[in-house]
Amino acid sequence: MSDVLFVLAGRAVTPAEALAAGAAVVAVLFVLLLFALWRQSRARAVAHAEDAVRALELERRMRELARIQAETAGRVQSMGEVLAHRQGELARAVAERLDATSHRLGESMSSAARATHESLARLAERLALVEQAEKSLSDLSSQVLSLRQTLANKQARGAFGQARMEAIVADGLPKDSFAFQHTLASGRRPDCAVFLPGDPRPLLIDAKFPLEGVTQFREATTTEARKAAAQRLRADLMKHVGDVAERYLVPGETQDIALVFVPSESVYGEIHEHFDAVVQEAFRRRVVLVSPSLLMLAVQMVQAIAKDARMREQADRIRAEVGALVEDVARLRERVGDLGRHFAQAGDDVAKVLVSADKIARRGTRLEQLEFEAPPEPTPALPVAANDERPAAE
Repeated sequence: MSDVLFVLAGRAVTPAEALAAGAAVVAVLFVLLLFALWRQSRARAVAHAEDAVRALELERRMRELARIQAETAGRVQSMGEVLAHRQGELARAVAERLDATSHRLGESMSSAARATHESLARLAERLALVEQAEKSLSDLSSQVLSLRQTLANKQARGAFGQARMEAIVADGLPKDSFAFQHTLASGRRPDCAVFLPGDPRPLLIDAKFPLEGVTQFREATTTEARKAAAQRLRADLMKHVGDVAERYLVPGETQDIALVFVPSESVYGEIHEHFDAVVQEAFRRRVVLVSPSLLMLAVQMVQAIAKDARMREQADRIRAEVGALVEDVARLRERVGDLGRHFAQAGDDVAKVLVSADKIARRGTRLEQLEFEAPPEPTPALPVAANDERPAAE
């Protein structure tokens, strides 16, 4: 037994030691096996206990579920009864509502039929009015056509522009400030002459504007026709501007500029938009193209100038009137001063009257309260001189 069985880590191991070590290992393994069996049995006991608890909980829940199911069945039955009752009430209410709705629908249909009848009657009246308006429109169309035919005539168109110009001038200026068909020294008669204050030379206005080229330029449908119409309109404008400058710009007799009246704002705008070179050339020749609005502005300026001139002419009279007004104001100032003194005297008198009234009020109060002052003692009489026949006190 003392023989060396093997050497382990530099130490000789005998068979007895090896057997003792093996016995120790077997004992440890047996202890571990017992511990494992104990733990396994304990785990099984815990699992059985948990299963029992789960079974009890499941049984409790099943009983609760059965109770809830019974309550639910009762509630469902009561709910069914309530729903049946509500359904009956709903059917009755729906029947009543349907009856009421049918009644209202009948009344609504009756009122709608009446309203429709009234609307149809009004529509018939309006159709009659529309028919009358259509007749009026046809009459207006015929009048517009006749106006177009009238404006197609050069003389009639000139009369139309002359009438518009005369209306604008006559509405804005006094009668002594203008003259229609005024005769110049050369025998020519411009359409209108406006006389400025302090200047014997009239401002001449021509109303014979060439509208044939404008109409042709507007109605051109092709590019070539539009170019030809523009060329013709440019030539007509230049010729008319030249004629006005030659006839109505007379040095020493007329103003340095003349006005050419364009009777339409749209025509005036087209000329300024498409023929600006013609407008500039007219300015250089001291001929100004004016539309109705610009002519009204010029008339208002002339009116303001005339008013200013009349004010300058009446300056002496205005000065005399202002002097008289100043004298009246000074006289009024004196009278107001006298009135103020009278008011001051009256105020003093009123103050004295108030003082007397206060004294009377105080005496009345004392009389009411039986408060009297002691009477003053009589003063002794003075001796009377022998040669004095008057009493001692008067």
